[in-house]
Amino acid sequence: MSAEKTKVKELESKLNEIALILERAKLGDYVNIMTKPKTLLINNFLGGLARGFGTAIGFTILGALVLYILRQAVMLNIPIIGSFIAEIVKIVQDRL
Repeated sequence: MSAEKTKVKELESKLNEIALILERAKLGDYVNIMTKPKTLLINNFLGGLARGFGTAIGFTILGALVLYILRQAVMLNIPIIGSFIAEIVKIVQDRL
């Protein structure tokens, strides 16, 4: 009987270990979200808004940084880069 008791205790400890892993994975929360389409749509919509807003802010900062660097290059009057940028500015002004 002691061999059976040790096997039962081993199985019980493994079962508790699996239960803890599932709790940490928050599988129940995931199932709840998947069974409620309204919650799923709201979460995805808010996530999409956050990603779009982050992309817009990041692109704005990156664009401003590039423009600042280009303006500094024109002010330094580097022969090759300065004339290239001046041509681009001239083309843009002609199109406007």
